[in-house]
Amino acid sequence: MAVLVGKKAPLFEADAVINGGEFVEKFSLEQFIGKKYVVFFFYPLDFTFVCPTEILAFQEKLAEFEARNTMVIGCSIDSKFSHWAWLNTAPEAGGIKGVTFPLVSDLDKTISENFDVLAGKYGYDQDEEQLIFEGASVAYRGLFLIDKQGIVRHQIVNDLPLGRNVDEAIRMVDALQFFEENGEVCPANWHKGDKAMKATHEGVAEYLANKK
Repeated sequence: MAVLVGKKAPLFEADAVINGGEFVEKFSLEQFIGKKYVVFFFYPLDFTFVCPTEILAFQEKLAEFEARNTMVIGCSIDSKFSHWAWLNTAPEAGGIKGVTFPLVSDLDKTISENFDVLAGKYGYDQDEEQLIFEGASVAYRGLFLIDKQGIVRHQIVNDLPLGRNVDEAIRMVDALQFFEENGEVCPANWHKGDKAMKATHEGVAEYLANKK
Protein backbone atom coordinates (compact mmCIF):
# COMPACT_ATOMS: atom_id res chain seq x y z
CA MET A 1 0.00 0.00 0.00
CA ALA A 2 1.53 3.31 -1.08
CA VAL A 3 1.90 6.19 1.35
CA LEU A 4 0.87 9.33 -0.51
CA VAL A 5 1.21 11.72 2.44
CA GLY A 6 3.56 14.55 1.50
CA LYS A 7 3.16 13.87 -2.22
CA LYS A 8 1.04 15.43 -4.93
CA ALA A 9 -2.35 13.77 -5.15
CA PRO A 10 -2.71 11.83 -8.41
CA LEU A 11 -4.72 13.89 -10.87
CA PHE A 12 -7.36 12.52 -13.20
CA GLU A 13 -10.21 13.45 -15.49
CA ALA A 14 -13.31 11.31 -15.16
CA ASP A 15 -17.08 11.26 -15.42
CA ALA A 16 -18.89 12.36 -12.28
CA VAL A 17 -22.36 13.13 -11.00
CA ILE A 18 -22.73 16.41 -9.12
CA ASN A 19 -25.56 18.22 -7.32
CA GLY A 20 -27.46 14.97 -6.88
CA GLY A 21 -28.05 14.26 -10.54
CA GLU A 22 -26.02 16.30 -13.06
CA PHE A 23 -23.54 14.50 -15.31
CA VAL A 24 -20.12 16.11 -15.70
CA GLU A 25 -17.32 15.01 -18.00
CA LYS A 26 -13.63 15.45 -17.19
CA PHE A 27 -14.20 16.13 -13.51
CA SER A 28 -10.80 16.72 -11.89
CA LEU A 29 -9.21 17.50 -8.55
CA GLU A 30 -7.07 20.06 -10.35
CA GLN A 31 -9.92 22.58 -10.38
CA PHE A 32 -9.63 22.94 -6.59
CA ILE A 33 -5.87 23.57 -6.38
CA GLY A 34 -5.24 26.98 -4.88
CA LYS A 35 -8.89 27.31 -3.89
CA LYS A 36 -10.11 24.56 -1.57
CA TYR A 37 -9.11 21.68 0.64
CA VAL A 38 -10.43 18.32 -0.53
CA VAL A 39 -11.56 15.22 1.33
CA PHE A 40 -11.44 12.60 -1.42
CA PHE A 41 -12.75 9.22 -0.38
CA PHE A 42 -13.24 5.85 -2.05
CA TYR A 43 -15.97 3.35 -1.32
CA PRO A 44 -16.45 -0.14 -2.82
CA LEU A 45 -19.79 -0.08 -4.64
CA ASP A 46 -23.12 1.64 -5.15
CA PHE A 47 -26.25 -0.12 -3.88
CA THR A 48 -24.45 -1.90 -1.06
CA PHE A 49 -24.76 -1.74 2.72
CA VAL A 50 -21.98 0.06 4.61
CA CYS A 51 -21.39 2.48 1.74
CA PRO A 52 -24.70 4.39 1.95
CA THR A 53 -24.25 4.87 5.70
CA GLU A 54 -20.91 6.56 5.06
CA ILE A 55 -22.11 8.68 2.15
CA LEU A 56 -25.23 9.84 3.99
CA ALA A 57 -23.07 10.61 7.04
CA PHE A 58 -20.79 12.81 4.92
CA GLN A 59 -23.87 14.57 3.55
CA GLU A 60 -25.18 15.20 7.08
CA LYS A 61 -21.89 16.94 7.94
CA LEU A 62 -21.43 18.63 4.55
CA ALA A 63 -22.13 22.13 5.87
CA GLU A 64 -19.32 21.65 8.41
CA PHE A 65 -16.87 20.77 5.65
CA GLU A 66 -18.07 23.71 3.54
CA ALA A 67 -17.57 26.06 6.50
CA ARG A 68 -13.95 24.90 6.47
CA ASN A 69 -13.55 25.61 2.73
CA THR A 70 -13.35 21.87 2.09
CA MET A 71 -14.82 19.88 -0.79
CA VAL A 72 -16.08 16.37 -0.14
CA ILE A 73 -15.80 14.03 -3.13
CA GLY A 74 -16.66 10.34 -3.30
CA CYS A 75 -15.41 7.80 -5.82
CA SER A 76 -16.12 4.17 -6.70
CA ILE A 77 -15.62 1.87 -9.68
CA ASP A 78 -19.30 2.18 -10.66
CA SER A 79 -20.46 3.96 -13.81
CA LYS A 80 -21.92 7.45 -13.79
CA PHE A 81 -25.28 5.87 -14.63
CA SER A 82 -25.12 3.69 -11.52
CA HIS A 83 -24.23 6.78 -9.44
CA TRP A 84 -27.18 8.64 -10.95
CA ALA A 85 -29.59 5.80 -10.24
CA TRP A 86 -28.36 5.49 -6.65
CA LEU A 87 -28.64 9.24 -6.13
CA ASN A 88 -32.24 9.05 -7.31
CA THR A 89 -33.21 6.18 -5.00
CA ALA A 90 -34.66 6.98 -1.58
CA PRO A 91 -32.57 5.98 1.47
CA GLU A 92 -35.33 3.73 2.76
CA ALA A 93 -35.02 1.78 -0.51
CA GLY A 94 -31.23 1.51 -0.21
CA GLY A 95 -30.39 4.73 -2.05
CA ILE A 96 -28.69 8.00 -1.22
CA LYS A 97 -31.18 10.54 -2.53
CA GLY A 98 -30.43 13.97 -1.11
CA VAL A 99 -26.64 13.68 -1.45
CA THR A 100 -25.24 16.70 -3.29
CA PHE A 101 -21.45 16.30 -3.24
CA PRO A 102 -19.74 14.86 -6.35
CA LEU A 103 -19.47 11.13 -6.98
CA VAL A 104 -16.70 10.21 -9.41
CA SER A 105 -16.87 7.21 -11.72
CA ASP A 106 -13.69 5.14 -11.78
CA LEU A 107 -15.02 2.63 -14.26
CA ASP A 108 -11.59 1.66 -15.61
CA LYS A 109 -10.17 1.50 -12.04
CA THR A 110 -7.23 3.78 -12.89
CA ILE A 111 -8.00 6.29 -10.14
CA SER A 112 -8.19 3.54 -7.51
CA GLU A 113 -4.96 2.10 -8.87
CA ASN A 114 -3.15 5.45 -8.81
CA PHE A 115 -4.24 6.08 -5.21
CA ASP A 116 -3.26 2.45 -4.47
CA VAL A 117 -6.57 1.49 -2.90
CA LEU A 118 -7.69 -1.17 -5.38
CA ALA A 119 -8.51 -4.28 -3.36
CA GLY A 120 -7.06 -6.64 -5.94
CA LYS A 121 -4.59 -6.77 -8.80
CA TYR A 122 -4.15 -8.15 -12.26
CA GLY A 123 -2.08 -11.26 -12.74
CA TYR A 124 -1.34 -13.75 -15.48
CA ASP A 125 -2.40 -17.38 -15.53
CA GLN A 126 0.51 -19.17 -17.19
CA ASP A 127 -1.47 -22.38 -17.67
CA GLU A 128 -4.46 -20.71 -19.32
CA GLU A 129 -2.34 -17.97 -20.91
CA GLN A 130 -4.73 -15.22 -19.95
CA LEU A 131 -5.05 -12.24 -17.64
CA ILE A 132 -6.79 -12.82 -14.32
CA PHE A 133 -7.83 -10.52 -11.48
CA GLU A 134 -6.90 -11.61 -7.99
CA GLY A 135 -8.84 -10.19 -5.06
CA ALA A 136 -11.81 -7.83 -5.15
CA SER A 137 -12.10 -5.52 -8.15
CA VAL A 138 -13.33 -2.63 -6.01
CA ALA A 139 -11.65 0.08 -3.94
CA TYR A 140 -10.89 -0.18 -0.25
CA ARG A 141 -12.37 2.55 1.93
CA GLY A 142 -9.54 5.01 1.35
CA LEU A 143 -9.74 8.64 2.45
CA PHE A 144 -7.28 11.38 1.50
CA LEU A 145 -7.11 14.92 2.86
CA ILE A 146 -5.58 17.15 0.17
CA ASP A 147 -4.45 20.70 0.90
CA LYS A 148 -4.88 23.72 -1.35
CA GLN A 149 -1.53 23.02 -3.03
CA GLY A 150 -2.73 19.58 -4.07
CA ILE A 151 -0.57 17.77 -1.50
CA VAL A 152 -1.91 14.77 0.43
CA ARG A 153 -1.62 15.59 4.14
CA HIS A 154 -3.54 12.69 5.66
CA GLN A 155 -4.68 9.29 4.47
CA ILE A 156 -6.50 6.37 6.01
CA VAL A 157 -7.52 3.09 4.38
CA ASN A 158 -10.10 0.74 5.87
CA ASP A 159 -10.87 -2.79 4.79
CA LEU A 160 -14.20 -3.31 3.05
CA PRO A 161 -16.34 -4.17 6.13
CA LEU A 162 -15.12 -1.24 8.25
CA GLY A 163 -16.99 2.06 7.99
CA ARG A 164 -15.18 5.34 8.61
CA ASN A 165 -15.72 8.09 11.19
CA VAL A 166 -16.79 11.31 9.48
CA ASP A 167 -16.13 13.37 12.60
CA GLU A 168 -12.51 12.20 12.46
CA ALA A 169 -12.24 13.54 8.91
CA ILE A 170 -13.47 16.93 10.16
CA ARG A 171 -11.00 16.79 13.05
CA MET A 172 -8.14 16.25 10.63
CA VAL A 173 -9.22 19.23 8.51
CA ASP A 174 -9.31 21.33 11.68
CA ALA A 175 -5.85 20.11 12.72
CA LEU A 176 -4.30 20.85 9.33
CA GLN A 177 -5.84 24.31 9.14
CA PHE A 178 -4.85 25.11 12.73
CA PHE A 179 -1.25 24.14 12.01
CA GLU A 180 -1.18 26.21 8.81
CA GLU A 181 -2.60 29.26 10.58
CA ASN A 182 -0.70 29.05 13.87
CA GLY A 183 2.41 26.97 13.29
CA GLU A 184 1.72 24.88 16.38
CA VAL A 185 1.30 21.11 16.20
CA CYS A 186 -1.76 19.18 17.33
CA PRO A 187 -1.22 16.46 19.97
CA ALA A 188 -3.13 13.24 20.44
CA ASN A 189 -6.93 13.56 20.61
CA TRP A 190 -6.74 17.28 19.79
CA HIS A 191 -10.00 18.97 18.81
CA LYS A 192 -10.72 22.46 17.57
CA GLY A 193 -10.58 24.81 20.56
CA ASP A 194 -8.08 22.67 22.48
CA LYS A 195 -4.58 23.86 23.27
CA ALA A 196 -1.91 22.85 20.80
CA MET A 197 1.85 22.91 21.40
CA LYS A 198 5.13 24.12 19.96
CA ALA A 199 7.17 21.44 18.20
CA THR A 200 10.00 21.59 20.75
CA HIS A 201 10.97 19.58 23.83
CA GLU A 202 9.98 22.58 25.94
CA GLY A 203 6.64 22.78 24.15
CA VAL A 204 5.88 19.12 24.86
CA ALA A 205 6.87 19.51 28.52
CA GLU A 206 4.65 22.58 28.89
CA TYR A 207 1.72 20.85 27.23
CA LEU A 208 2.02 17.75 29.42
CA ALA A 209 2.41 19.85 32.57
CA ASN A 210 -0.77 21.78 31.75
CA LYS A 211 -2.70 18.52 31.27
CA LYS A 212 -2.09 17.42 34.86
